[in-house]
Amino acid sequence: MDAERLGLNDVSAGAAVAAAVPPGPGLVEPRRPLPAGTSYVDLLGVRYAHLKTPEGGDLYLTEYGQAFWEQLLPENWLAPDWFSANRQRLVGTSTVYRVPTRPVRGIGLQLVVKWSRVGEEVPIDTLTLNKFINTEFNSPFEEVALVMELRSSRWNPHSRRVRTQKPLGIYVLPERLQLWQTGRSESRIAAKLAQHPGVELDILRQYVVLYGWVKGLDLTEVAQRWGLGEAAREAFFANATSLVTFELAAKGYRMVDMKPAHIIVRLAPDGKSLLCDRHQRLLYAVVDYELLARTPDHEQAVRSQQRQYYLQHMARRFQVPAAQPLPPHLKRTRVLGVDYIFGHAESTGGLLWVVGHDPDLFNYFLPERWRRTPRQQLSPTGQVFYTRTKDNIHLVWRVSRLGDSPWRSGEPGHTAAILRHGYNSPFEEFAYALELSRAGVGTVYPRAIYMTGHWAGPERVIADPRRYQLLAHLRTPDGLPAVSPEHEYITIWGFWNGPDELLAVHDGQFYRSVNAEQAVHQGLISSQTMMELVAYARQRLHECGFEHLNLKPDHLLLSVRADNTLVLDESGRPEFRLCNFELMRGPLPGLVGLQPG
Repeated sequence: MDAERLGLNDVSAGAAVAAAVPPGPGLVEPRRPLPAGTSYVDLLGVRYAHLKTPEGGDLYLTEYGQAFWEQLLPENWLAPDWFSANRQRLVGTSTVYRVPTRPVRGIGLQLVVKWSRVGEEVPIDTLTLNKFINTEFNSPFEEVALVMELRSSRWNPHSRRVRTQKPLGIYVLPERLQLWQTGRSESRIAAKLAQHPGVELDILRQYVVLYGWVKGLDLTEVAQRWGLGEAAREAFFANATSLVTFELAAKGYRMVDMKPAHIIVRLAPDGKSLLCDRHQRLLYAVVDYELLARTPDHEQAVRSQQRQYYLQHMARRFQVPAAQPLPPHLKRTRVLGVDYIFGHAESTGGLLWVVGHDPDLFNYFLPERWRRTPRQQLSPTGQVFYTRTKDNIHLVWRVSRLGDSPWRSGEPGHTAAILRHGYNSPFEEFAYALELSRAGVGTVYPRAIYMTGHWAGPERVIADPRRYQLLAHLRTPDGLPAVSPEHEYITIWGFWNGPDELLAVHDGQFYRSVNAEQAVHQGLISSQTMMELVAYARQRLHECGFEHLNLKPDHLLLSVRADNTLVLDESGRPEFRLCNFELMRGPLPGLVGLQPG
């Protein structure tokens, strides 16, 4: 009740109306449907509804802003005649205003609109700069993500809540300025792009972050109203900022340039004290988040928790009920007998199929999470890479050779059968891996298929077009071809260091993996054992009705314990897992009568 009196839970007079509308899955349902052409995009863990505005701008609405999308259209607050007449410049070094929106259907909002200073030099004192030497302004998407995270109260003491303004959205103006007009540094913007490569950040466009207004007074206004002398005023500021800084740190956050003007309070009815909750703790809200950051310990904790969440969900990816509602930007689909969660990779314009039924796994495989992280090449002949993603997930990604000629002249394995068959598509590879796993043949885990957003164009030579013809019947949920010669495909696999089920219970590297050829070089097995393993693997495939047309020792991964001993199967052989399915063939759902070779 005290928080309601303080006005920290309200966006405007219309918030109570919106609160009565039942929310959809992860979203606040708008009072009126969002306009045609709205797409959904996940950026840094925040789901936005993305609207192209009539003047060519981009409006990204959070779950709080979607209910008021009409009021937040720029013509209802930024139109020159309205903005100039109704804006109130707020105190500070940034460009920030309080402005009401035009009423739409009887509801108006009180907004705080703030031009982002990302890429500009941070004007803080030398002492603070020396303490936080790498301080940079948050990008608008970083800022909103941190505020949403802080508001969620998921982290650290749940009994104490740090209140904030409600982040409603981000508006990107259509005009592109000259670099000198922006005040931004190219190196600072480049660093932001490297840190979050999947987040749109145009150095020449202006970004405006939209917040709901918080009722109350900042500490400087309170000191003026009370007529405090210099000593009493400094003590008042010091006590309040120290309390807020301490409680922010307890939640795992810090504000590099905490100022009295960043703390909003309310006067008690007597006008001589500040409003407190029933435990006599000061009620306040923190505003101005362009220098908000996680503490180092909290940053590590967030990454660890995100990884644990991934491991637990991955182990149950097929157990999520297929009838469970999905967020609007994702769809379920089935390709060659394999179930996927399908959606668009908005940051690149690509498409993504994530194996299983769990929509919560989708974001882990967006290209911005793994494509530009440090990588290690695993194959001397193919584009196969190991990486640790931004979420601390170990993955192997492979550029598909779909459409390439199976072998160049003079390379081993140049047989008629291989040429007749050609390279499998990513969907065939995943279907084979899962079919073999169900049949009791160990395989690495197929995670996701990514179709690049860029068009390969006329410069790309399709040496073997048969797969595109054979799989022309496969469609995305949007009705587009799932297998297109105009795009490239990347398959994403789990990096083998232990079974998903064990990792979900106890995170750690149960095993290290080596292929059979490496195992010979490391003295773990003999050359004779290696050849016997290849023959045994070929036999097991035959027993299950499958054949690998070019099975090689480096296609078999062996598991090595911490004491450098091999994991053995029931018969005493080294246990193996298949990690290559490019030239596998056998029966697959949806390919009856179509399989080449």
